[in-house]
Amino acid sequence: MNTKETKKEKKIVIFASGSGTNTQNVIQYFQQSKVAEVVLVLSNKKDAKVLARAQALHVNASSFSKTELFSEEGVSKTLKEIQPDLIVLAGFLLKFPENILREFPNKVINIHPALLPKYGGKGMYGHHVHEAIVANNETETGITIHYVNENYDEGASILQKKIEIIPSDTAEDVAKKVHLLEYEWLPKVIEELVSSPNPSRGGALLKDQNR
Repeated sequence: MNTKETKKEKKIVIFASGSGTNTQNVIQYFQQSKVAEVVLVLSNKKDAKVLARAQALHVNASSFSKTELFSEEGVSKTLKEIQPDLIVLAGFLLKFPENILREFPNKVINIHPALLPKYGGKGMYGHHVHEAIVANNETETGITIHYVNENYDEGASILQKKIEIIPSDTAEDVAKKVHLLEYEWLPKVIEELVSSPNPSRGGALLKDQNR
């Protein structure tokens, strides 16, 4: 092999539970990048569309049981073998195991479809978030990309981006606006974090762009 040939040394693993549009977007972004690549997509649901999306893009993808998620011989063992530079939760609905967080400190991030600490916590995901925001007549919402800790949606924030809500917006309208932010910013944050010599400080430049 030519030693000058470009090699993507940074590895990304994505966890998702649903359709996987964010996962697809991230995979496609890094297929055009020299920085890193998505090497594995994992889901807690056997029939999650995200698995088919990943496989269609030639990325390894598989499902696991809740027992396997919390077992030292299950998901944890797989991650230790891969040694990813970043683990991304993109619409992953289960609480993330503390043993994996200890194994990969400052290497697990999540994207949340609201401006945390508002509209976070157990049960606040996807359409539930957007419906609550519209019901409460909020004038703005957005996304939060943050590190994952032992509590739902309470890890340190890396980046927040806002969008305006107008009175005529439905929950579906809000969802579309938020998705556009997710598609734009999640790959950028991942790229900066895997490029940073200190992952716990990665995203500092992005923080300056919070509005």
